[in-house]
Parts: sequence; structure tokens; C-alpha cells
Amino acid sequence: MGKLFVMDHPLIQHKLSLMRDKNTGSKEFRELLNEIAMLMAYETTRDFPVEDVEVETPIQKCTTKMLAGKKVAVVPILRAGLGMLDGVLEILPAAKVGHIGLYRDPRTLEPVEYYCKLPTDIEEREIIVLDPMLATGGSSSAAIQFIKNRGGKHIRMMNLIAAPEGIARVQEDHPDVDIYVAAQDEKLNEHGYIIPGLGDAGDRLFGTK
Repeated sequence: MGKLFVMDHPLIQHKLSLMRDKNTGSKEFRELLNEIAMLMAYETTRDFPVEDVEVETPIQKCTTKMLAGKKVAVVPILRAGLGMLDGVLEILPAAKVGHIGLYRDPRTLEPVEYYCKLPTDIEEREIIVLDPMLATGGSSSAAIQFIKNRGGKHIRMMNLIAAPEGIARVQEDHPDVDIYVAAQDEKLNEHGYIIPGLGDAGDRLFGTK
């Protein structure tokens, strides 16, 4: 079973509270999501392996640590996942970027794919899938399966807010995938929105309705 990591760092929780506020506008919402994604990337990569390297400082040579040749792919789920991308790339500037386009049918709540473009060497990379809201889990589970179908193996999911139903769906469908969230909320409502949540992340990011 994949592990669930809830990041309760005070900076993350403070910024998330501002994002939940219905009076927070799109500009500030985008900035906060970018900042939280950067902080979450720091924790999401905590178990990346390191190796000893020799470095010459202005004083002398020394043995120190660097990432052990880890190649990373960051895959935002369109469109709201784009709001997390720049923050993650601040921490992982050498990462390659893939994109998966999904939308949720408002009647069936099932995911529908309209775009999938991944790095050609996806099977060799540590993959971080980005989506602010893990609601029913249908879109996230489908996106993970699309990546696996194209050879991806080492996948972790990064969400701002998750509902128990979405967590359970991803863990059931993909027990090899760890999930990193800033908050686990109460439940879904009858429309598939997270309660208390923060509304539609895509609409609040881009000012659409």
C-alpha cells in the first residue's frame, strides 16, 4: 500500500489557509500555490538518494553529498496542475516536464483524456504527478495509469488537498504510489467537490467560471 504523507509545516498550513479564503483573488491564489508547491517539493524529494562526491572549496578538497544521478520528470494534470509546476521546477530545475490533459465528466464524474505527452525516457525517471485537488481520485488514478502504460515506474503523487475517497481510490488502484498532500479534508459533497476544500482550483487559478 502506498504511503500518505500529510505536510503540516506551519508555512504550508498558513499559505493554504489563505488559499481557502473565498476572498483571495486569482493573482494571490496563483502566487500562494506556487509557493506551497515549492515547499512541498522540498519534502516530496526527501528520500531521494545521494552519493559522495569530491569538491574543492576555496580552502581545500572535501567529500560531500550530491543527488545520485537521479533523473526527474514532473507531470502536471491539466489544467490546475500547471499552477504547481513552476514552484516544483524552482527546486528541480533540471527536471523534464510532461503533461496529461484530463477533465471530469460532470455527470458521471469519470475522467476523460484529451492529451498526454511525456518525456521519451519516462521509464528511467522519478515521476512527480501534480494536481492541487485529489477529489474522487478518478482523474489522478487514470493519469497514473497513462504514465504506467507508457513505461513509467517510479511515481509519486503531489496534491494540495485530498479527500479520503480520493486517497483510497489511488491507494487501491496504485498501491505502489506514495501520496503527498498539504491537507486531508473531511469528505466529498454530492457534486464531487472536496469539503471544506477551496472550490474549483482551476477556476480560481485562471479566473474562469
